[in-house]
Amino acid sequence: MTLLDVAIIGGGASGTTTAFHLASKSKNVCILEKNAYSQEKACGGGMSAAVQNLFPFKLLPIVDEVITKVEFSWCNTDKVVAELSGSSPFWIVKRENLDSLLLDQALNSNCNLLTNFNVVDIKKKSNIWQITALDGRQIEAKAVVIADGSQSPWPTIFNLGPNQQKFASTFSGRIKRKGNLRSETARFEFGLVKNGFAWAFPLNNEVNIGMGAFLDNKNSIPVDEIIQSFLPDLGFDPSEVIGHEKKLRVWNGHYKLNGEGILLVGDAASLCDPFLAEGLRPALMSGFEAAKSLIYWLNGEVNCLDAYTKTIQKSWGNSMAWGNRISQVFYRFPKVGYQLGVKRQTAPKRIAQILSGEMSYEDIAKRVIKRLLFQNQSSKS
Repeated sequence: MTLLDVAIIGGGASGTTTAFHLASKSKNVCILEKNAYSQEKACGGGMSAAVQNLFPFKLLPIVDEVITKVEFSWCNTDKVVAELSGSSPFWIVKRENLDSLLLDQALNSNCNLLTNFNVVDIKKKSNIWQITALDGRQIEAKAVVIADGSQSPWPTIFNLGPNQQKFASTFSGRIKRKGNLRSETARFEFGLVKNGFAWAFPLNNEVNIGMGAFLDNKNSIPVDEIIQSFLPDLGFDPSEVIGHEKKLRVWNGHYKLNGEGILLVGDAASLCDPFLAEGLRPALMSGFEAAKSLIYWLNGEVNCLDAYTKTIQKSWGNSMAWGNRISQVFYRFPKVGYQLGVKRQTAPKRIAQILSGEMSYEDIAKRVIKRLLFQNQSSKS
């Protein structure tokens, strides 16, 4: 049995990003994917164009839509529009296309791929990780990257990531035409979903439809009811959308994301934005940083992987801590939040800048939270 440098559990965006950067530095890497690879993945597919800085190859060929405007609404009315700067647009992709591009780049860099490899056991013996599949196949590696998404059992087993997982209830679907959603325009609807929002993102000749609830979400979202209200305003019949519900693991505090020879990336690391549900940028960012830390470690330049956790906390987690605070206030008082946090003259531009990566939540959070709390207290007096 050949000893791998790194075994990566999960072949999504974070796993393939990690694999590419490791393989391109001549590390012996294998992706372990539980599914046959080619499948449609209904999700928002939105990401900051700033992620291009993480890759030496062009992402634009698989970008379906370059978003230059963001439209906000409250119960399909009271709409406001923000324009994104030309230097930092927001991209919409089909997840299956993004994942396929990243996988192809990894494979072209001599990464290996095992499909239908459903991992059921991970254990360490004499500093070597042994990973076993449901069908009995087993591989060995010096390091393991956990990249198998929000439903991953491994963070809890290895005592990594948040002690208490926080989940958003989500629905993602796709419609095979564009309706009256304008090109280059993303739509965010804040009044129809309790403790959350709905969205519509344009693709080439299709639209990604979704919704998420971020507080008190023990129950499922009333998807059919929301779709009945939301889709006609976009020029669709509610029966046109095909999608699925799932629980999405979101950021919930600063916690260790690495152990001895093991790292969490992407949704498995609970990096998803707790306010706007952005998951692709942190997935790609964490894959890039995980590979960098592993290369130093495998080369013997460092004796632990702790720098990975520190880097993610600084580059992403500090902003998400403020995003979490905004989420807690905004979604508890959504109508006030919409009036003061979205309709305020400068607010749509600020949200658009967060989506494009130009600003972080930390840049605006203190003023937003103070304003929302003050207004809510005033309305009660």
